[in-house]
Amino acid sequence: MTTTDIATLIASHMREVSDFPEPGIQFKDLTPLFADAAGLAAVTDALAEAARGADLVAGIDARGFLLGAAVAIRLGTGVLAVRKGGKLPPPVRSETYQLEYGTATLEIPADGVELSGRRVVIIDDVLATGGTLAAAARLLGHCGATATHAAVVLELAALGGRDALAPLTVTSLLAI
Repeated sequence: MTTTDIATLIASHMREVSDFPEPGIQFKDLTPLFADAAGLAAVTDALAEAARGADLVAGIDARGFLLGAAVAIRLGTGVLAVRKGGKLPPPVRSETYQLEYGTATLEIPADGVELSGRRVVIIDDVLATGGTLAAAARLLGHCGATATHAAVVLELAALGGRDALAPLTVTSLLAI
């Protein structure tokens, strides 16, 4: 499927929800895309192509879990769930960061998963301000891994998230 075909597919399956999760936010919901078998397969293939060379996939809580697991299967790697704060049993490594509408914390297990020297691609559904993906990259770095790439389905280009991720390579399947 071409880049244009993927972008058209994503746009045709995306719905916009006004004032969610707070007034003034225009939430881009990709749930219809993920519920469509052909759409999910096409997006998974495109994200996996962008992620070649990684030996681990990190999926961001929560929609990044769906995509990250699918991409990991395509690449033949493992997947690491990067969770929202308070969802994992201790001990954890954590990173707190700014969102466009508040603050949040990401966590990964502090033990049980060897990250030192791993080349990790970070997968999520949407790139907005870049705070979540940048926090995930920092968190992985604190554990000795190298975030080599970030790949997302949708980029909200006007919010400048790509700039917050420099020098990390970023792939978005649709930028609006």
